[in-house]
Amino acid sequence: MADTRLIQSRYRLLDLIGRGGMGEVWRARDESLGRLVAVKCLKPMGPQHDKAFTRILRERFRREARVAASLQHRGVTVVHDFGEHEGVLYLVMELLDGHNLSQLLEENQQRPFPVDHVVDIAEQVADALGYTHRQGIVHRDLKPANIMLLTDGTVKICDFGIARLGHDINVTSRLTTTGIAMGTPHYMSPEQIGGKDVDHRSDLYSLGCVLYEIATGVPPFDLADPWAILVGHRDTQPEPPRTHRAELPGFFDRVVLDLLAKAPDERPADASDLRRRITLGRSGEHETLGPSPLPTGIAGAYRTPESAVRRPAPELPPWARNMTSGSQATGSLNRGTGLPGPAAGLTVRWTTATRAATATPPGTDRSTGVPPARPAPTPELLAGLAGRHSSAIDLGRLGRWEEAGDVHRAVAAQRESLLGPDHPDTLASRHEIGLTLSRTGRAADALREFGQVAAGRERTLGPDHPQTLAARQETAHVLGQLGRHFESHQVYAAVLAARERSMGPDHPETLRCRHHLALNLTRLGRPEESWQLARQVADDRARLLGATHPDTLATRYEVAYTLGRLGRWAEALETYQDVARARAATLGPDHPGTLAARYEAGISLGRLGRSAEALELFRTLVADRTRVGGPSDAETLRARHGLGVNLGRMGHWEEAVTEAREVCAIRESTLGPDHPDTVLSRREVAVALGWLGRWAEALVAYRQVAEARGRGLGPDHPETLAARHDEAHCLDRLGRKEESAELFRTLAAQRAQNALPPH
Repeated sequence: MADTRLIQSRYRLLDLIGRGGMGEVWRARDESLGRLVAVKCLKPMGPQHDKAFTRILRERFRREARVAASLQHRGVTVVHDFGEHEGVLYLVMELLDGHNLSQLLEENQQRPFPVDHVVDIAEQVADALGYTHRQGIVHRDLKPANIMLLTDGTVKICDFGIARLGHDINVTSRLTTTGIAMGTPHYMSPEQIGGKDVDHRSDLYSLGCVLYEIATGVPPFDLADPWAILVGHRDTQPEPPRTHRAELPGFFDRVVLDLLAKAPDERPADASDLRRRITLGRSGEHETLGPSPLPTGIAGAYRTPESAVRRPAPELPPWARNMTSGSQATGSLNRGTGLPGPAAGLTVRWTTATRAATATPPGTDRSTGVPPARPAPTPELLAGLAGRHSSAIDLGRLGRWEEAGDVHRAVAAQRESLLGPDHPDTLASRHEIGLTLSRTGRAADALREFGQVAAGRERTLGPDHPQTLAARQETAHVLGQLGRHFESHQVYAAVLAARERSMGPDHPETLRCRHHLALNLTRLGRPEESWQLARQVADDRARLLGATHPDTLATRYEVAYTLGRLGRWAEALETYQDVARARAATLGPDHPGTLAARYEAGISLGRLGRSAEALELFRTLVADRTRVGGPSDAETLRARHGLGVNLGRMGHWEEAVTEAREVCAIRESTLGPDHPDTVLSRREVAVALGWLGRWAEALVAYRQVAEARGRGLGPDHPETLAARHDEAHCLDRLGRKEESAELFRTLAAQRAQNALPPH
């Protein structure tokens, strides 16, 4: 690889910055975009290695590289690209300016970090893990060498996906025969050691080990014998960190011990729960977190003597026999060669030296062209802004979009003042502002915001950067919200072409774009094309992510929807039922996605004339929706609407009119009299009254529907005309023939006028 120097005619290797058991890391230049990047190359397997295992390993690298490339979070190393060149698999990542925690410990002779830095690192890693775990990704090799501290105070987790390679294959029988090193055992969870199923709580245990080490200077089981270390993780309670370092705050001691619980169920429920505990602890014990110098100048030597007693080793997995404990579980800096140690990660400068010039900043000296000096923000201030940014995202996830928007606007203003309008963090805040505007019905404002973010990211990061494309894709979504479906389709198509060009056809973001393009085709009245594309995306997602992955199920849901639009209700029903079962198993029976699929299955049953089954489904769905969301929740009312419709189909018209009236009343009080859902319920009231022969009451209801639709949709809209047609039918039933005939004539003239071609 060193002789090649140029990969795929795009990435020029400049110098080697890291080497490990699995491959090398190079500083490189992206010739297409003119930026510096890091390129990680997987070491080719020699003929002495098991060919079947090599094939599995390479396929796993590709699959996990795709997943890693889909992660976009301040606390996760950005993956730009991946592929294969002359038999060598490579991964292209952002180039970072900082050191990993293992290096910092060694450079400071294993002295612990200052307390405030330890707590800040814990909070930032918890935030990043919370994001990755929500994406269904478990790191499985979290250790100091895989956590980077940048010079601006940002903490990033490295090697997502790559660290999972060995663990996703049959490690107990394969890895010990291939010569691939397993690494050190200092950070492995008890369930990893025992060969049991591993989930996100294993990462929390590993984080507890990391925090223990950077807070005290030693890992929780600081022994030279790897068997003794493994037994310690499995069977021995660690000493509280404060027994080694009394100045540690009490809340931190409790947090670390909870993370190091032997049973996963006894640890924090998830990384978000961990982050909340840290935040609450900081607010309650802030007096212990005074200012201190940066970690590169850590002061105050502390070294815990080896005091742990070696115990006889019970039975452990066979693969553990070949493990070595390493040197206090830290990496090394080969100062003679200038290369980081085996797992040092990416430790050189992140640069945007090739960014295009932006607008002249206010205050620029026009005679010299020198912009005004901007005060350098402190790491603490940047970290605080990052925390507020993440908190606002959490508010959005809770549906509190207005509050989230207020926080994002405040953070964006401060970031722009400190970092500039085109800094990635400033643009990240503005991107989130756009999302809050979109979610609160301000689509036109959101369109302007996303347009400006996309332009800024194109200047800063390049036109094909994932973040630039993400902003353009949101632009397409908002255009659809505004009813500008053709423009939306054009933007989606352009973004898709860029994603396929820069990321490849199988990248998760490429597939996400194709998914949304399929949805937009339905809006354009092209359901057959929509179905064809959605089916292809579902197949590709199943192949790459698995048949029960949430993204795969989301696309299969859209396949079912397009089948319904095509009148293929039996196929739609079968697909909705499959999606509902899979979501119940993977997301839970009360997950909104599970309940939505059950609702659509009920609609399909009704369309197939299987009203008795539909009625039973809607009865249980109403009960579940009421329990989960409450009686006035919009989805509860949708389920009750479906129940009322099927009561009518079964001939239970008295029950149907009662149900429709109750739903209509709640919708009117919560949504307003002219809301489409309220009008739909009022029409169901009218239908039921008509079937009961109560035509005078039905006439009043139909007139209310026509008036509301006239105000909302216009007097010539097909739905408004349909309501007036029902009104004329009621007049006829009441014996008011002349009025009925006159209204029918008026409607016929309006429809004829609407059918004329525009001049």
